[in-house]
Amino acid sequence: MIDEISFDYFGKLDLRIGKILEIEVVPESKKLLKLQVDFGSEKRQCIAGLLKFYLPEELTGKKCVFLMNLQRRMLAGLESQCMILAAEDEAGNVSIVQPEKDLVEGSKIK
Repeated sequence: MIDEISFDYFGKLDLRIGKILEIEVVPESKKLLKLQVDFGSEKRQCIAGLLKFYLPEELTGKKCVFLMNLQRRMLAGLESQCMILAAEDEAGNVSIVQPEKDLVEGSKIK
């Protein structure tokens, strides 16, 4: 059974569309990518374990869904300031979450 959360709790999540501007492979890491993401009013750095699933050139320029108000944390000595959302199936296939239409950077998910 899945634990349910209240609508008020869901409303506290700050989910937004961000455009990936630049990507670098994190040195000495087998899975981490450093993404520079544009959210319209600000740019943030996202450290994501996607190298096994995506090459940097596959993600550059894409608009994806990010969680903005997750507590920042250090990964491989780099600060991750948001989290990119991705789905994984039972076979281990991973897909980033993208909007169906071309939305403006910073658009909120409601």
